[in-house]
Amino acid sequence: MPLYEHVFLVRQDVSSAQVETLTDQFKTIVGENGGSIAKSEYWGLKSLTYRIKKNRKAHYSLMNIDAPHPAVAEMERQMQLNEDVIRFITLRVDEHEEGPSAMMRSRGGRDRDDRKPGFGGRGGDRDGGRGGDRDGGRRDDRPGNRDDRPAPRTEAPRTEAKSDEPSTTDSKTETQGDAS
Repeated sequence: MPLYEHVFLVRQDVSSAQVETLTDQFKTIVGENGGSIAKSEYWGLKSLTYRIKKNRKAHYSLMNIDAPHPAVAEMERQMQLNEDVIRFITLRVDEHEEGPSAMMRSRGGRDRDDRKPGFGGRGGDRDGGRGGDRDGGRRDDRPGNRDDRPAPRTEAPRTEAKSDEPSTTDSKTETQGDAS
């Protein structure tokens, strides 16, 4: 039978016990149609990137399904009818992942600041990895930047070229001056 990974999101105002009840209902639907659930995980209440049906957060749940396509189609149809389910996705996979999923592995183990070396776990930038100047471009009052600036350009004072021969414009003015 084909293997699927199925993730669904449930409204934020539903309790985690109700999410487990919904998961059991969907497991029953798959089981009645000749399939089985290899693994199910509750990932918890997480913030959404953008609002979905007026929700800023959602309960995430994963199911690894081993079932024929009609069983998965019936489960998806029931999810569309359920008002508590706000989004879902089903992916066909070659094999299921052994052990906990990547979302469950990311919960334990390392602290958030251990991800990158350097200043505050953000990569070693002086400004904390934010990019750009924090002070609106005033670089001269920050330490270490005085030597980075180019030296100001100085211009040599302009001097007029003096020659022994009179120029053509000087001769015209002299000629006009002598004629009067």
